[in-house]
Amino acid sequence: MLSSSDPESAQDLQSILVGSENGIEFLSGLSRLAAAAVSEAGGGVVECAVTLKMKRRPTTAAASSARALELDQLEQTLGDGPCVKALREMSLVLIDDVESDSRWPEYNRALLAANVHSSLGVPLEITGETAAALNFFASRPGVFTADVLEKALGFAAAAQNTLHLSVRIDTARNRADNLEAALESRTAINLACGVIMAQNRCSQQEAMDILARVSSNRNRKLRDVANELIEQLTGNGVRTHFEA
Repeated sequence: MLSSSDPESAQDLQSILVGSENGIEFLSGLSRLAAAAVSEAGGGVVECAVTLKMKRRPTTAAASSARALELDQLEQTLGDGPCVKALREMSLVLIDDVESDSRWPEYNRALLAANVHSSLGVPLEITGETAAALNFFASRPGVFTADVLEKALGFAAAAQNTLHLSVRIDTARNRADNLEAALESRTAINLACGVIMAQNRCSQQEAMDILARVSSNRNRKLRDVANELIEQLTGNGVRTHFEA
């Protein structure tokens, strides 16, 4: 479905990915780069929003402008339109002239009110459970000619691989953060049990039971009660130290 990727676009996208602190920052950079690439090909200003679908319904993730952001969000609220259709069918969807297109009357009226006269949805399949779409908006009808479509498809092909990598990086970061949080929670509970065992000269199970009762009575999480006990004794919170 997609044409060959643009090597220059792929390099620019990789640079944005490397310099981004998170997925949303990367998608914001992607939307601006997509808008610039298609604007250059079309000889006029084209704006772009990025719609991301991860297991659930599509949501607007980022945009190159406030207008693109609002129009993409409206399309998600209405539940249909060129971008939603592109994601649903995984095929390119074009509104060449909003005034003569009859498929989405309510959305088309909103496009006209925002001075948008043509629109293009380009899907990107990232993984089996994740997909995205580039939602382009232009202020003139007939902007998305064959040459412009080719440029948009080439950019999408370049973006597809980089988006896949971005999702994998974010997934790995989330797993690492969750693991570190779990280890820190377990460390706090173990240390608190040790303190209770020393104070009460009891077994580890008895100390755990005492900690659990305090947690229940105060209606607070076990790890929070444990952290509070350690902070009262040391003046510092619990940190788990990782060594390579």
